[in-house]
Amino acid sequence: MTDQDDLEQVKTSDGESGQDCVISRVEHALDIIRGRWKLLIIHHLLVHQPRRFSSLERAIPQVTQKMLIQQLRALETDGVVHRMVYPEVPPHVEYELTSAGRALATALTALHDWTVQSGHADSQQSNCAGPRRAAAVGGFPG
Repeated sequence: MTDQDDLEQVKTSDGESGQDCVISRVEHALDIIRGRWKLLIIHHLLVHQPRRFSSLERAIPQVTQKMLIQQLRALETDGVVHRMVYPEVPPHVEYELTSAGRALATALTALHDWTVQSGHADSQQSNCAGPRRAAAVGGFPG
């Protein structure tokens, strides 16, 4: 049986069969994490959370403040990130992953493994931690 056959044999929870359902769910998941900075934000929150906005800014120095705010808001809207506001002056805001966001660690580790096994890994990233070690500390390599 080929991978194509596996996709065609998938049954949905309502008993329907079809590749379209599988693909649409994958596309939806990719839409949620699509964005230049979203995977880096998720990575840094997997490694250490909660994080203040300024900590994320320092962790990802290439991102502009405006773009970081937009990406965090989109991840919050999609239920991946939770924003905690503390009633203090000056305002104290922290971000952490929701359970759905933490569940992405498995998928991201699988993507990491695929790039290494398929030979698509960037040779400049050869010193990154292996997926098992990163998973043990709550993050994925990168």
